[in-house]
Amino acid sequence: MNWPLAAACLFLWILDASAKILVPMDPAQRDHLKAYGVAWWALTQGVNVEWLLNYRGGSFLMDEFPGLDERLRITGVGHESAGGAQVAAIYAEIEQSNMDRILLEKAPKVAIYAPPDTPPWDDAVTMALEYAEIDFTRIWDEEVLEGKLPEYDWLHLHHEDFTGQYGKFYGQYRGAEWYIRQQAQFEALARRMGYDKVSREKLAVALRIRDFMEQGGFMFAMCSATDSYDIALAAMNTDICASVYDGDGLDPAWESKLDYSQCVAFTGFKVITDPMVYEYSDIDLGPLTGRNVPQDQDWFSLFEFSAKWDPVPTMLTQNHTAWIQGFMGQSTAFRRERLKSHVLVLGEMEGSSEVRYIHGNVGKGTFTFYGGHDPEDYRHMVGDPETQLSLHRNSPGYRLILNNVLFPAAKKKKQKT
Repeated sequence: MNWPLAAACLFLWILDASAKILVPMDPAQRDHLKAYGVAWWALTQGVNVEWLLNYRGGSFLMDEFPGLDERLRITGVGHESAGGAQVAAIYAEIEQSNMDRILLEKAPKVAIYAPPDTPPWDDAVTMALEYAEIDFTRIWDEEVLEGKLPEYDWLHLHHEDFTGQYGKFYGQYRGAEWYIRQQAQFEALARRMGYDKVSREKLAVALRIRDFMEQGGFMFAMCSATDSYDIALAAMNTDICASVYDGDGLDPAWESKLDYSQCVAFTGFKVITDPMVYEYSDIDLGPLTGRNVPQDQDWFSLFEFSAKWDPVPTMLTQNHTAWIQGFMGQSTAFRRERLKSHVLVLGEMEGSSEVRYIHGNVGKGTFTFYGGHDPEDYRHMVGDPETQLSLHRNSPGYRLILNNVLFPAAKKKKQKT
């Protein structure tokens, strides 16, 4: 027998046997958003997925398994077959570069905190999950206050108002049928849950969400759910709601009673209590707090982190571009000087005081805040039509949302010393 030839054949057979499917996430990908859904679906089938950080835009690599080819074909997600030799070359490139391999092991259980009658097209995260075909459960105050949050790994806060000011829509929409109905619904819910005010009931929800994070949960929020969450925590020992919201007016000493130590992300901010002003505080850099950026100049850049030393922020910033088109919201951008010292900036407008994308730890868990309402609707207004994600399947702004959804699936790595 020709032993050298037999050994070579055996080596080639081993390489072929280790063939995998590579889902590239660079500009060559036809549908970046559904690619996240394919990775999530593979996890639900008990198949581990490798997230190749900084390799071709944060590509996914997985073993071939029954049903995968059909799933890729139906979703239209671009993919490549990677034989053993190619996989070995990819691994070698990753080892020698600012890249890393992160093992995704289990599909996270996802919850969306949103009012029961809210249409899905009014929330970018809900639309992203539905388009990517990632399963989620909608929950509301009853489930939170009944202690159901520990059943989930990842929680998204719909653009909610945790301060009891009904989104600060009073000035423009106080006579609208939907506003009157929503206020009545929220007041009835607060009474049903045992609270005399909506602001007290929302604070109780905010505290349960903080407990969820402290115990290891992952929380993601956009738009007004970001700053209103921390404002509610800071005002836990006072009343910042005008009489049009709760009938009894402001605590005369409310400013001195704000407790920033209760907040997870922001500090030292000034609260805007005027019900006629559509703004919560000076955390937000929006049109009412000094922001004047032309749309064609409204871009923010993502930081590049060390994949091997800082895998968490690297996961959250995976993209096929370092530049993201800005977009407006009730809370558009965060004033840098209002951030707590431990908060990590993931995306910023260069040369300015505004940051758009931040992350931090709360106990054993984390939060990520993303400014703006809809990454593909620059100035979203009440009643605007649904964003068709099939027209934005390569949206870098939406990719940041879906990075967060897969983040809890990552196997924790030992810290390097």
